[in-house]
Amino acid sequence: MGQFFAAFGLDWKLLLIQGVNFAVLLIALSYFLYRPILRVIDERRAKIAESVRTAQLAQQHLEDAKTQGDQMVADAARQAEGLVATARTRASEVGAETVHAAEAKAGAILKDAQVRAEEEKRRVVAESEREIVKAAMLAAEKILRGQKA
Repeated sequence: MGQFFAAFGLDWKLLLIQGVNFAVLLIALSYFLYRPILRVIDERRAKIAESVRTAQLAQQHLEDAKTQGDQMVADAARQAEGLVATARTRASEVGAETVHAAEAKAGAILKDAQVRAEEEKRRVVAESEREIVKAAMLAAEKILRGQKA
């Protein structure tokens, strides 16, 4: 075998030393470079997987919050509709009460005005009767004086 290496101009001892050097270099690179790089890659892969899980969880929370928000808006809209309906009903009731009170007040004012008008009419009639009586008395007095003279 020595002749084989000699035919190609190779020294088997040198080849053996280079093989050992290559093996040492391969072990050193594997220990100091390949394994740390694999560890960094695994850590990054784990971080990426955790980030994906966190993003999915955040997306789920966002969808839940959106659903809750939509439900709250719908509930608020229903409550607002109920309040508006209640307010309309109450306004209608208050309006009816106000109209009834105004009608009652108008009726009372009308009755009072009629009573006053009747009293004024009686007073005017009584005063007219007194004036007529006075006029009649004056006329009678003139007639009587005119006959005496």
